[in-house]
Amino acid sequence: MMKRRALGCTGIQVGEVGIGCEGFLEKSRETVREMLDALLAGGGNCIDLYASNPEMRAAVGEAIRGRREKFVLQGHICSIWDKGQYRRTRQMEEVRAGFEEQLRLLDAGYLDVGMIHYVDSLADWEVCRGEVLAYAKELKAAGRIRAIGLSSHNPEAALAAVESGEIDVLMFSVNPCYDLQPAREDLEELWAPKNYEKPLLNMEPLRERLYESCQRLGVGITVMKAFGGGDLLHAQYSPAGAALTPYQCIRYALDRPAVASVLAGARTVEEARSAMAYGDAPEAETDYAAALASFPRISWEGHCMYCGHCAPCPAGIDVAAVMKFLSLAKAQGAVPETVREHYGLLHHRASHCIACHACEGRCPFQVPVVEKMAQAVQVFGN
Repeated sequence: MMKRRALGCTGIQVGEVGIGCEGFLEKSRETVREMLDALLAGGGNCIDLYASNPEMRAAVGEAIRGRREKFVLQGHICSIWDKGQYRRTRQMEEVRAGFEEQLRLLDAGYLDVGMIHYVDSLADWEVCRGEVLAYAKELKAAGRIRAIGLSSHNPEAALAAVESGEIDVLMFSVNPCYDLQPAREDLEELWAPKNYEKPLLNMEPLRERLYESCQRLGVGITVMKAFGGGDLLHAQYSPAGAALTPYQCIRYALDRPAVASVLAGARTVEEARSAMAYGDAPEAETDYAAALASFPRISWEGHCMYCGHCAPCPAGIDVAAVMKFLSLAKAQGAVPETVREHYGLLHHRASHCIACHACEGRCPFQVPVVEKMAQAVQVFGN
């Protein structure tokens, strides 16, 4: 059965895998209901509703009627329906009207997360943190949304929003190829072949800082684009030159700091059921470490991916947890109190390392674990 995770500090619990709404478009109301039945049956509960199509919203509203409390609805502020198509807006009259229409069609009473929609530049964040953010705060104070979110593909804009302390949830595109790329305002550039022609090494530092800042500040992440629009599932389309499975992509995203739920793209009832079956998948089907290590155009050498292949440790150390806390501390240049507390709760800490190097022999990414344990002792004192 699907595990639940805390969505940052919101008090909301979400299934590790949720579902996006694109698969609901142009579907019968019966099919939408069946897809949401599959979500619940597999232990999921989170739905992203970025699309503004009124028929889709009404179909979802009908499907959740009488069982609203079973779902976590992530709706979008600034996503509107105009002249028969979706449009993003920052015009407050349109923003307000669009939100009211969304709640009316969903007939849900409130949204669990109100996402400020599609903020992919620092300039746009500066616009949104004015009247749009003030409106989101108004909605939260009135109980019409439980948490304020923001969706972005740009780590620079996302980090600015997260570090402002104004948002509770970040919807961000996470997959092993995007994580190699620097901040870009043009989403298409993240997948451009020219940006993968030269060998790529390890995670882009700004993205790593973003995940670690979310963890430190209690901002929960919901994941979009985990499959790269499906391209990562096919070697001929993947910029990495090799394919991953859906479960490997999901596990990769879930292993990033602060990630609470991966919103899988499902266009049929069977695809929805398959995505929800992640909770029962054996380790061998979710393990992505060997696949990433073998990517012909990408190297993760020396970078801990928190994949857990270092286990078991003869001294009982949760190596991946120590590495994650060490990264969080290094990113800040000091040890945040919350990180120190979590590190202190570990039953076996870095000081218990016996330097046997057994973990290093198992690591697919050649991480110098013993050296990192020594660094952790210096940082945390034990």
